[in-house]
Amino acid sequence: MDRKASALWEGDIKNGRGQLSSDSGVLKNHPYSFATRFGDTPGTNPEELIAAAHAGCFTMALAGALGKKGFTADKLETSATVTIGKDGEGFKIGSSRLKLRAQVPDIDEKTFRAIAEDAKANCPVSKVLNAEISLEIDFHQSIHAGASH
Repeated sequence: MDRKASALWEGDIKNGRGQLSSDSGVLKNHPYSFATRFGDTPGTNPEELIAAAHAGCFTMALAGALGKKGFTADKLETSATVTIGKDGEGFKIGSSRLKLRAQVPDIDEKTFRAIAEDAKANCPVSKVLNAEISLEIDFHQSIHAGASH
């Protein structure tokens, strides 16, 4: 299975501009620039897209891992913060910090944390990143009406 995206860049690094597109059409000639990547100018950048991919991949992997163990989440909400910094002459993505809020019925926190850590280590985006990946969990066991514990 292949998924494709493309980038077009015109000009030099500081004053040039680019466009990002994806085969799905989610991105279609979406502008990006040095200022959207390294400054505070509104717009997207590769790190933001990696953060979105990591949050989405991890959350989906966690839902799948929970299902394999017989659990279904009421809600999994993940944010990812990707940090880019200087690395010698260039730049490097040094970390991706996942922050998860979870509501899952009928599972103890220890079991949930073990499943979440495994999903963090094994989702495809985690595997491709050569960065430190951390996971902060805010876990709440859901209580369904009529459930006995």
